[in-house]
Amino acid sequence: MLHSSTARYLIFFQYAGTKYSGVMKTPADQAVEGVENHLESAVRKLKPVNEVSVSISSRTDAGVHALCNSAHVDIQRRADKPPLLEQTLVEALNFHLKAEPIRITRAYRVHSDFHARYQAMSRTYVYRFASGLRHHTEMPVTERDLCWALRDTRLDINAMQEASALLVGTHDFSTFRALNSETPFKNPVKSLETARLEPGASFSQRHFHRDIQFWELTFKSRSFLYRQVRRMTGALVAVGLGRLSVSQIQELLEARDSLAFPNNLTAPARGLFLTNVQYRDADLG
Repeated sequence: MLHSSTARYLIFFQYAGTKYSGVMKTPADQAVEGVENHLESAVRKLKPVNEVSVSISSRTDAGVHALCNSAHVDIQRRADKPPLLEQTLVEALNFHLKAEPIRITRAYRVHSDFHARYQAMSRTYVYRFASGLRHHTEMPVTERDLCWALRDTRLDINAMQEASALLVGTHDFSTFRALNSETPFKNPVKSLETARLEPGASFSQRHFHRDIQFWELTFKSRSFLYRQVRRMTGALVAVGLGRLSVSQIQELLEARDSLAFPNNLTAPARGLFLTNVQYRDADLG
C-alpha cells in the first residue's frame, strides 16, 4: 500500500500591497483581505490532502509592497501522486493567483522542520520617495501608490546621510517602533547592518520631463520592530527638511521610548518595499 508523503516548500512571492490589509491573513468576515488569504486559496486549489496553512516570514502592513517576501507551506498529495516539482508549483500557484497583483517567483523543497520566519538570516527594505514636486498630484501615474511624494522640497542630503549612519549598529530601537499587542514580547534591541540613502530611479524619469528627483533609503537587519522602517524613514526625511537636527536623531535613539517619537512623522506605507529575505544556501537544498 502506498503512503502519501508531505512535502514542505519555501516559496518566494511579490505583491503590490495597495489593495490588501497587509500580508497576514484576515478573518473571513473582514472586507479587505490579506495577501496570505489569497496564497492559501491558491494552494487549496491544488487539492492537497492536508489542511492548508501558509507561514509568512516577514509581516508587512496595509499598503506596503514586496518584491521578495517568503513563506513555507506543507503540501500532501494523494498516495498515487509524487510531490510537486518546484517549478510546477510556481506555475500552478501563479495560474490561480492571476487575478491578483501577487506572483510566486521561486520555490524550494526544504526539510520538514524548516521555518521561513525563524531561519531567515536578514531582511532588506527599500523606501522610495521623490522630491521636486509642487503638489503630490504631480507624481507620474506609473508611480501611483509606489512612492512618497514630498512637496516643495529641497533636501539636505548630507545631513540625512549623517543621521542615517547613527542608526547603523546594535541599538535599542524602542523609540522607532510603534506600539502593538506584540510590544511586550519583542526585544527592542536590533542590529541594523545597513541604513543607506542614494539616488533612486524611475521609468518615468527618463520619459516624463519634469524635474523630479527619486531617492531610496535601504535598511537591512535580521529583523525589524513594528513600523520601525517607516519611523526611521520619517525621521531621516525630517532631517533632510530641516525639521529635525542630526543630534536629535541621536537623542531619539537614546530616549528608548516609543512615546518620544514626534507625532505625524511616520512615513506613509506606499513608499515601502520588502526587497529581500535571505537564507543560508544550505537551508535551500
